[in-house]
Amino acid sequence: MAFVSSSCVKHEKIIDSIRELNAFGFNAIELSGGTRPYPEMLMDLKSAKENLGVDLLLHNYFPPPPVDFVLNLASAHDTIQQQSLEHCKRAIEMSIALETGQFGFHAGFFIDIKVSEIGKKLSPSDITDKNEAFDRFCDAHQHLTTFAGNDLKLYVENNVFSKSNHESFEGKNPLMLTDLEGFKELKSRIDYNLLLDVAHLKVSCKTLDQNFTETLELLFNSSDYIHVSDNDGLHDTNNALQANSDLFKQLETLNWENKTVTLEVYEPLEKVAASVDTINLILNA
Repeated sequence: MAFVSSSCVKHEKIIDSIRELNAFGFNAIELSGGTRPYPEMLMDLKSAKENLGVDLLLHNYFPPPPVDFVLNLASAHDTIQQQSLEHCKRAIEMSIALETGQFGFHAGFFIDIKVSEIGKKLSPSDITDKNEAFDRFCDAHQHLTTFAGNDLKLYVENNVFSKSNHESFEGKNPLMLTDLEGFKELKSRIDYNLLLDVAHLKVSCKTLDQNFTETLELLFNSSDYIHVSDNDGLHDTNNALQANSDLFKQLETLNWENKTVTLEVYEPLEKVAASVDTINLILNA
């Protein structure tokens, strides 16, 4: 069974997104950005599980914070790091209340990104001291792991390093955990679970001129939680997965047993449904 991301539909209230997706036939939904906070949110989510029979996961920027900001657990600014910690703690509490079993959030950044730049070309800025950023991220990860206890498994998602950002930063990488080297570097500092975003990795490997097929296999075998969508290798565009694509041919060679899978496809629901059918050709093989 594959989850679909709630980001493929847009509603102010997450319950309306869930209802639309469920009415279209989706019964496993990963809750992500795009909605606003409201007091009855947790009650609505519990009701959706009970009355609609949907399975739910929370991801990264959900539940939506009262004021938008860019989550960065490695930030050199105490205010931003504290906001990020408090957000993740709210997500952990909600995940435990909903008995989701797992929660994934993005690896840190060596810069502080503006809200208006998320998913776009980043403005050139000074990269902070990487060792300090790693220390801050690792301290935050340990804090959250302790906070979650045995009730929730936490995951760190690989970031995407696009061609445009490679140009903007003149070849310097402002993002933690974008490739195999980044995976190993963070592993040398903390024990963490990888949420592997295949589309992020495809773009990062293209940008860094690395072998995507080999890196995918190595990181795939190191993870049991996978995000899937497709793109042109230049930018993370959250395109549908198609059975005649090169990506599908690479994915079907891998062992998908005991993996949690989410389709992060931000296209019309017909294409999201087609992507579910496509990934099921692999999951049900």
